Amino acid sequence: MQNAKMPWPGDEGEKRWQQAWMAIKEVWASKWNERAYFSARKVKIEHNDLCMAVLVQEIINADYAFVIHTTNPLSGNTSEIYAEIVKGLGETLVGAYPGRAMSFVTNKSALQSPKIVGYPSKKVGLFIKQSIIFRSDSNGEDLEGYAGAGLYDSVPMDQEEKRLIDYSTDKLIADRDFQYSILSKIGTAGNVIEKLYKRAQDIEGVIKDGELYIVQTRPQM
Repeated sequence: MQNAKMPWPGDEGEKRWQQAWMAIKEVWASKWNERAYFSARKVKIEHNDLCMAVLVQEIINADYAFVIHTTNPLSGNTSEIYAEIVKGLGETLVGAYPGRAMSFVTNKSALQSPKIVGYPSKKVGLFIKQSIIFRSDSNGEDLEGYAGAGLYDSVPMDQEEKRLIDYSTDKLIADRDFQYSILSKIGTAGNVIEKLYKRAQDIEGVIKDGELYIVQTRPQM
């Protein structure tokens, strides 16, 4: 972490190190969760052949989190980007939290003209103080025909704070200029990353104070 210039959150007392170690073990343990086990079994991948490392990342206390599919997964249209965005951290988007995210599509030839296709109905947003998060990185996450990504847990060192969200008063809904600025940035980022890797991508990222940060990208399955 020092070599990566990643700040340690809070003091370096034994309790904090124990919190970090417990989070790492929770990520490893998720290899054996029911969803991951049966998904591997379904595609005839031996569970013991799946190897997992744990990534350590600084958490950005996001205003918004998003997921991008650079090929529209609903239509299969390769010229169209599909994305979803929520307020707060991305766990409410990729985890089993009820409600819909805001969703939009944008044509790769018209990235400044995103089109909203779904409005948000999620009632809860997650927020956190300065912290770090531990995420899975396994040899089962990018295999052809096996979308292992999302099967394993990401565990923050500190507990997230749940807040009730009212999207009707949020700038993402109420301010059209802000909305189009954010959605256009997301679409443009997806297009740039797809060109870089030369294939469709499944991308996660966040928005903080109007700035866009990419958390991870992987081939879209």
